[in-house]
Amino acid sequence: MPTQTNVAKPRIADEGGKGTSIKQFIKHHYRHFNAAVVVDAAEAYVKHLGKGGKMFMTVAGAMSTAELGLSLAEMIREDKVHGLCCTGANLEEDIFNLVAHTHYKRVPQYRNLTDKEELELHNTGMNRVTDTCIPEEEAMRRIERQVLKLWQKADREGRRCLPYEYIYQLLETGWIEPYFEIDPKDSWVVAAWKKKIPIFTPGWEDSTLGNIFVASVIRKDVSNFQVVKSGVEQMAALIDWYKQNSKNESIGFFQIAGGIAGDFPICVVPLIIQDLKEKCRLWGYFCQISDSTTSYGSYSGAVPNEKITWGKLDADTPRFVIESDASIVAPLIFYYVLGK
Repeated sequence: MPTQTNVAKPRIADEGGKGTSIKQFIKHHYRHFNAAVVVDAAEAYVKHLGKGGKMFMTVAGAMSTAELGLSLAEMIREDKVHGLCCTGANLEEDIFNLVAHTHYKRVPQYRNLTDKEELELHNTGMNRVTDTCIPEEEAMRRIERQVLKLWQKADREGRRCLPYEYIYQLLETGWIEPYFEIDPKDSWVVAAWKKKIPIFTPGWEDSTLGNIFVASVIRKDVSNFQVVKSGVEQMAALIDWYKQNSKNESIGFFQIAGGIAGDFPICVVPLIIQDLKEKCRLWGYFCQISDSTTSYGSYSGAVPNEKITWGKLDADTPRFVIESDASIVAPLIFYYVLGK
C-alpha cells in the first residue's frame, strides 16, 4: 500500500515559466459563460464557509468510479464538507476502487465497442462504466463476502443500521485493509468515516450491494429486509441532522449531477417547515454542476429559482448552475475552495 507523503501545492507553468496556483489560473482565465460561474460559485462557497456556514454535498452519476475521491477526500478532511448524500453506487464504488484499483480496466475506445466486445467484457467479469470496467470478483464479490458478515451479525443481534453505517463498520473492522490498492487518503468514504460524517443513500437498493442484500434475504442468508433501514428512515435521520446542524449556522447545498442524490435531501427543508410545521433555516447556498439541458419539466434541468416556490431556497440565496461535466469542474472548484 502506498505511503502518504507531503505533496506540494499543484502549480501550472505560465508562459514566463513561473508557476501559478490552480486558483490563480482559474481566476485569470475563467472570465465568461460557464467558466465565470465556476469562479462565482467557488467564491460564494468560500464566503459561505467564512461566515461560519456548513456545506452539504450530493454526489450522483458515477463520480466515485471517476475517482472524485482524489479531491473530495481532502475537502472532507479540511472541513469544507459537513454532510453527504449519494447514490448507493457512489458509496460502494469508492470502496470497490479502494480494494481493487489495479484490477480495473480502462477502455479509451469505449464509444466504438461492438456488441461482441461488450459481451466479451461481461464474460470476463468486467462491468463497464463509460471508459472504466469494474472487476466483478476483486471488487464486488470481495466486499460482498465481508459486508454479509456484518448484515448477519446485526440480524442475530436484532440491530438495524443505515447503509453507510455498515460500510463504516466494515472500515472499522480492518477486514479489507490488506486489500487496499490505493492510498486510503484518496478515498472520500474513508475521509468521511474518519470525520464521522453521515452519508445518506436514498434508493440504496439501486446499487450492487443493494441487489446483493435483496438476494441475501431471499436466500435466507439474512432473515429479513429490516436489517438495513429504509429510505423513509433515512429521511427521518436527515431531518434530525439538519435541525441539529442548522441551529446556529446556515447550511449550503452543493449538488453534483441530478437524480435522487440531489432530489432527496433538498426536500428536507420544506418537509420540516410545511409538513412538520416547525421553523428552520432555508438552504443558504446552492450550486449544481450538471450537463442536463436547462428545461422546465426535467427536475435535474430545472433552474434554481424554481426551488424558491417549493420553500427550499430564499430569494436572496446565492445560487449557481454550471452546465458542464462534473468530472472536470468539481475538482477545480474543490481546489479553488482549498486555496490550491
